[in-house]
Amino acid sequence: MKIVCDDRIPFLRGVLEPYADVIYKSGAETTPEDVKDADILITRTRTRCGPSLLDGSGVRMIATATIGFDHIDTEWCALHGIEWVNAPGCNSGSVCQYVASALCCMSARYSLDLRKLTLGVVGVGNVGSKVVRLGRLLGMKVLSCDPPREALEGGEGYVGLEEICSCCDIVTLHVPLNAEGAYPTVHLFDGKRLASMKDGAILINSSRGLVVDGKALLGELRRGRLRAVLDVWENEPFPDRELMSLCDIVTPHIAGYSADGKALGTAMTVRAVSRRYGLPLDDWYPVSIPGPEGGLDLTIDAGSMSCHEVLMRALESTYDVLSDDARLRYEPSGFEYQRGHYPVRREPSAYTVQLLDADAEMAEVLEKAGFGKVVIRVR
Repeated sequence: MKIVCDDRIPFLRGVLEPYADVIYKSGAETTPEDVKDADILITRTRTRCGPSLLDGSGVRMIATATIGFDHIDTEWCALHGIEWVNAPGCNSGSVCQYVASALCCMSARYSLDLRKLTLGVVGVGNVGSKVVRLGRLLGMKVLSCDPPREALEGGEGYVGLEEICSCCDIVTLHVPLNAEGAYPTVHLFDGKRLASMKDGAILINSSRGLVVDGKALLGELRRGRLRAVLDVWENEPFPDRELMSLCDIVTPHIAGYSADGKALGTAMTVRAVSRRYGLPLDDWYPVSIPGPEGGLDLTIDAGSMSCHEVLMRALESTYDVLSDDARLRYEPSGFEYQRGHYPVRREPSAYTVQLLDADAEMAEVLEKAGFGKVVIRVR
């Protein structure tokens, strides 16, 4: 059995070698020659999996270590007997952490009290549902919009895009990229929809670049009517430089790049291959995940802080999105390099928080926000 793997998938080397001939290739540079005699392709979003790569190959399974699968021509694969699997929800905690950091940064930059604002979450799947919970923990009014789920479950608890745009101070997008079908999302936020957003509203896009019409957004930013936080872009890895300059926060498609999200994505991929081919790896998970330079212990002096302030401080302490923003602004041409050499980031679940002079409510809020261990200490 031969497996061709994207060489940027972490934690994977050495795992499948006892059971197969494993070849590692750059995802963007994988060729038909590389896969012609392969049985399995393990990939990420940079490998376009369709007839131009796979026609005439021996590939019978594609496993992508990502939530998204718009890089896979699923219809063509079905017609040619190629099974495909993705890793749904693997980096949902990471993207939620990204949104949390963006909210904290925008709150500080513009002196915004998040408790007085309305957050609109478009797409309430694995990622969006966590963002909804985050918004509520931050004291925000949260409106949820998910037409496919609304159609399946009924209208209770959901609002339409019109209400999201007219009522929300911050709108964050968490939808898949669908070019066709009942719920297309290409340019879901086009010129008309962007124009219907509240003056001064903030748009956060960490889903797919094509979900937002970049030219229309550029016009709104030029007029100073909207603000934007963009992790994903049309024409990646070559983001529009003027659009970058007018956004508040810009990053190179790394919202889901926590070490925890990567580990889970790789694990889900290995397990899927194991189940399909009868390998003894159905429960595999990386033995260890590295920590950030600053370690995984946080201490917060909560004596003079409110519960809301403690939560904001804790979230800010796990990840500062402005560090990624600074790297991309300094070297926009390094978009792909920055993705491939991303520093270790851990999600709140990996952290132990020591609260000094805190009360039980503060600890409970941090636990609900996903922090791994919270300890109250009295001085």
